[in-house]
Amino acid sequence: MTHPAVPASEPSACESDAMKADVGGHRLELIFDGEKRLERLLALLNGAIRSIDLIMYIFEHDGAGRRVLDALTAAARRGVRVRAVIDSFGSGDVADSVFNPLREAGGTVTFFSRRWRSSYLVRNHQKLILIDGNVAVTGGFNIADDYLSKPRADCWFDLGLIVAGPTVDRAVQWFDIIHDYTIHDDGKLLMLRRLVRQWSVGTGPVQWLVGGPTDRLSPWARAVRADLDRGRRLDMVMAYFSPGQGMLRRLGRLAGRGKARFIMAGKSDNPATIGASRLLYGFLLRRTADIWEYRSCKLHMKLIVIDDIAYIGTANFDMRSLFINVELMVRIHDAAFAQRLREFVAGLEPECETVTIESHKARGTWLTRLRWFLAWFVVGLADYTVTRRLNFGLTEHDPRIDALR
Repeated sequence: MTHPAVPASEPSACESDAMKADVGGHRLELIFDGEKRLERLLALLNGAIRSIDLIMYIFEHDGAGRRVLDALTAAARRGVRVRAVIDSFGSGDVADSVFNPLREAGGTVTFFSRRWRSSYLVRNHQKLILIDGNVAVTGGFNIADDYLSKPRADCWFDLGLIVAGPTVDRAVQWFDIIHDYTIHDDGKLLMLRRLVRQWSVGTGPVQWLVGGPTDRLSPWARAVRADLDRGRRLDMVMAYFSPGQGMLRRLGRLAGRGKARFIMAGKSDNPATIGASRLLYGFLLRRTADIWEYRSCKLHMKLIVIDDIAYIGTANFDMRSLFINVELMVRIHDAAFAQRLREFVAGLEPECETVTIESHKARGTWLTRLRWFLAWFVVGLADYTVTRRLNFGLTEHDPRIDALR
């Protein structure tokens, strides 16, 4: 498996395993390698003095999960306040008793939306770890071996963002809101909507944006929509891509007046999400967008760069993340940082398959397109752990396009 390139003035992601930057009084660190991400996370947990707060969609009881849980338990035993909010559906395969040692050490573990009700379709898709209230870790990765291990063909290609600086206080406030809601008001959909709607984005170059069940676009989606309307250059690396017509038209308009480059998943354990994305390729290609499919391993990254603005966090560019799931995105406005990320994206080209109008047409028979449409429809409604079990007869690779290479 090869590794992406970054600017010549910086070490490659393979050599450094991280990209660091100073933005508006914040120290930012991006970690691309899963094993290094786990090492860094464990170091932060082991160094905690006062508090550890964690929100996680998937928390597996595998090698990585046990190491993280052991670090949380050890922290609680030495007097650190440890609180965890875990999504009951994303982590549904993990027995509640797994967390008993942490509870016995004084920590608390609360499950989001545990009971079946109308709000059960709303999932807490966030990933956030806060250390002592002054360091925040987020990104697309979950606590599981596939996200926190050495690069290999079956791992998830993702990134972790570590933020230290004044706006971490905002992430702490958001954790308190979600934690209190989960304990006292879990399942009250109208209250959750109000909490998301009333969240103040604030100002400055580093902002914490949230999303959740809203009648229209969520707060983070409204922010990215405004940036798309003004933007002339877009680079998007997106695990799951299936927006509605409104967002799709905005992407097309930006591609038409400037330049747009998309890296989508070519491999996944969820073929339905690949099919849902491919349904939309033709529209973007006709508007001169560049589309690549990442092939080295499964893509799980959520990265958007619009002109001088970067979005990094937990939200996919699909209907669930735009309208339904509780999400967290960091908006970073800094020209130099955006440029480094754009060059990182460009460096992924050798690991991708270029999608052209011709290759897309060759793959998109009427039956395949019908399957893509069914996948797009279901992906917009069902949780990712459900659609993972549905492939609609889709395969990740179609040999008929080989003749076009």
